[in-house]
Amino acid sequence: MISLEELFKHPLYNLPRPALQEDDWLLRLKTDAELILSYRQSASEEEGYDKTSWTTDKETHPPWLRFHLGISRRELYDRKDLNLAQLTHYLATERILGAVQKKGGTQLKLLVSFPNYGQALLKPMRQSRDAETDVNLFYFSDFERHNAEIAGFHLDRVLGFNRIPPVVGRLINVTTEIRDITTDERLSRTFFTSPAGNVCFYGQCEYYCSTENPVCGRPHVLEVSLATMLPDLSLAPRRSWRSPWRRSYSRTKLAQWEKDSAYCDTVKKTPPYNHGTRLVDLIDMAVLDFLMSNMDRHHYETFEEFGNDTFLLHLDNGRAFGRHSQDEPSILAPLAQCCRIRRSTLLRLRLLSHPDFRLSDVMRESLAQDPLTAVAPLLSEPHLSALDRRLATVLGVVQTCQDTNTDVVYNDLDQYEDQQLEDDS
Repeated sequence: MISLEELFKHPLYNLPRPALQEDDWLLRLKTDAELILSYRQSASEEEGYDKTSWTTDKETHPPWLRFHLGISRRELYDRKDLNLAQLTHYLATERILGAVQKKGGTQLKLLVSFPNYGQALLKPMRQSRDAETDVNLFYFSDFERHNAEIAGFHLDRVLGFNRIPPVVGRLINVTTEIRDITTDERLSRTFFTSPAGNVCFYGQCEYYCSTENPVCGRPHVLEVSLATMLPDLSLAPRRSWRSPWRRSYSRTKLAQWEKDSAYCDTVKKTPPYNHGTRLVDLIDMAVLDFLMSNMDRHHYETFEEFGNDTFLLHLDNGRAFGRHSQDEPSILAPLAQCCRIRRSTLLRLRLLSHPDFRLSDVMRESLAQDPLTAVAPLLSEPHLSALDRRLATVLGVVQTCQDTNTDVVYNDLDQYEDQQLEDDS
C-alpha cells in the first residue's frame, strides 16, 4: 500500500496549469485595506467577536482569511498550501467566542465565532457512526451526520476536486461553549438537562428540532463538525442553481429525469450546460455523491464573480454515508444518461482503483488526520469498503458508455497521452 503522500505526488495530482491572472482571484479585486474594512462591517463585536489583531501585512492574517484570499476561479484551495493544516488546527483548537443558530435549512446547525472574525458552521453529532439509515426512511427524512461532513471534505480532496470548504471534527463543551455564551435567545430557551443528567438542546428548525430529538452532551461533551465559512455574501455573492437531476422530494412522484431515459439530451441544449465545462462539473459532483451515497443534492452554488467559467461548490454533505450495505445507482444518472466524464477525473478514479492507491486505504489515512479519530474512526470499515465497491461501479458505468458511444471523455488534458499519466500508477 502506498501512502496518501505518495498519491499526492502522482503526476495526476501535479498537472502544470496556466498561471492565474488578476481576475481569477475571488477577493483580489479589493485592496487589503478595503478587505479589512469589509470584514469589520460584515461582523459585529456585539456577537462576541474580539477586536481584530490583523493588518494589511499578510503575515498577520488569520488562517481563515488566508483561505478566503486563496479562492480562485479554478478551485477553493490549493492542496499544497500549508495554510490548510493551519486552518483546520485553528478550527479544532481556537477559543469559541459565540454560537447562534444558523438560519435556513431543515435541520439544526450553529454559526460559531472565533477571534479575529473567524466563523464556522457547526453540525452536532446526532447518531453513532455505525448507525445505518433505516431502509424505510426516504432520503429527505434522515438526520444529517457530522462525520459525513468531515469525510466528504476528505473524499473531495482525495478525488482532486478541492471544492468543499475545509471541515474538521472537534469535541466541545455544550455548556461553556454554547449555552453559556450564546446571544441567541431562541436557542437558549431550548436547553435542558435530561433525566440522565446530560445537557441537551434542540433549537428551532423545520425538522428534528424538538424535545423528542435533542442534541445532548455526555454529560457536557459533544462531537461536532466545523466547516470553514465562505466569504460573506456581501463580499463574494454566490448564485444558487437548481440541479437538473434534483429529486422530486415527494413520497409518490418521480422527477422527470427518472421517467425519461433521453433526459440528458434536453439538458445538453439548456444553458449553462450547452457549452463550457458545466455538464462535466455536474458529473464530477454526481460521482462524489455516489461514492458517499448522498441523495440530497437538490441545488449547487457558484461564485457570481466568475460567471459560468468556474467550479461548482460541493456544499452541505451531511446526509452522506447513511448506508454502507446498499448503493443508490440513481445518483449516477447524470453520468449514465449523458455518458460524459472529464478525462482528469476518469484517470484519477482509475488510479484510486489500483491496489497500491486503493480509495479505502487513502481515505482511512486521510481521515486519521482528524482530531475525532482519537475517539473513534470517522468512517467504519464497512463504509470504507463501500467506497471501493462504488468506485468499481462508476468505472463500470463509464465502460458501458464507452462500449456504446464514441465521445464519452471530455479531454481537459489534451497535451498528455494516457501513458504519460499512468506510468507511475
